[in-house]
Amino acid sequence: MQNVMSPGPLLDARGHLVEAGWAPSEVKTYRRSAVKAPKFRLKEWDYYCVLTPEYGIALTVADNGYMGLLGVSWLDFTTPSEVTENVMLPFPMGKLGLPSSADSGDVVVSKGKARFEFRHVDGGRRLIVDYPAFDRGKGLHADLFLESPADDRIAIATPFPKAPRSFYYNQKVNCLPATGTVRVGSQEFAFAPEDAFGVLDWGRGVWTYDNTWYWGSASGLVNGERFGFNIGYGFGDTTAASENIVFVNGVAHKLDRLAFEIPRTYDGAPWNFTSNDGRFEMKFEPIIDRAAKFDVGVLRSIQHQVFGRFTGTVGLDDGTSVEVRDLLGFAEEVRNRW
Repeated sequence: MQNVMSPGPLLDARGHLVEAGWAPSEVKTYRRSAVKAPKFRLKEWDYYCVLTPEYGIALTVADNGYMGLLGVSWLDFTTPSEVTENVMLPFPMGKLGLPSSADSGDVVVSKGKARFEFRHVDGGRRLIVDYPAFDRGKGLHADLFLESPADDRIAIATPFPKAPRSFYYNQKVNCLPATGTVRVGSQEFAFAPEDAFGVLDWGRGVWTYDNTWYWGSASGLVNGERFGFNIGYGFGDTTAASENIVFVNGVAHKLDRLAFEIPRTYDGAPWNFTSNDGRFEMKFEPIIDRAAKFDVGVLRSIQHQVFGRFTGTVGLDDGTSVEVRDLLGFAEEVRNRW
């Protein structure tokens, strides 16, 4: 049985999680001032990924205490190819002002000529990015509107064993229809809600030093309905709840445990995903491996975010089965010492 959290504060007076578990909405209130761990241990980020069948964009604003990050990935699934560039921000320690809610407050950060804006507007979210130096000076400008229906999501609070002041509070908001344009150099790319969908990964937490996580996500149309999922595991104590969930037309169908079966060589061979109860059985055909490595001694991050297409079956809460074919999304393995 997975615990469904009740409304209230995320942390108690000692900086410990009040309750571990999940909810289909933002029921727990996060306050940075309630965290009792050192500021350099606290990590906060907003990550958006918006995909169409031919191309996509991923945007990150992160405050990881001793290091901040503004990140852009431009993805071309037809070539296929990708360009990822990051602007590092030394020791932000909360100065980026990332909001305490996934549903209110804006993110506005500039570094040099790079500017990122994640704003709440009527009916959704507006993502505006100006990055003149992107891709050796080609430049990138994005202006996207993500419609945000009153859908279920997954909000999950995860503790870490033997580290009572460590926690991860995460929200994944899937299936956000996207409208707008991205200009890379002299080329302009249109996003339309018929086949462009975004996901928000909103994370706030105090992490332990050495972790590996596995995460997968997809959003799109299946049988004419908005369909998406979030899958993952690998860190913390997930006894109270897993982060595995499926969304159909905004309604959540909670899943139990999953395993990622990943080829060790990242050579383009298919991945497989299997569940302990048979409700999520999926094959994943990679298109792009967005690989990155950062290693400066005590700080290290080895990332493989692989974009591709999912095919398989998902069992819903009422016992019906949904056939999924070539649904675009991503799955990743990330190893961090941070």
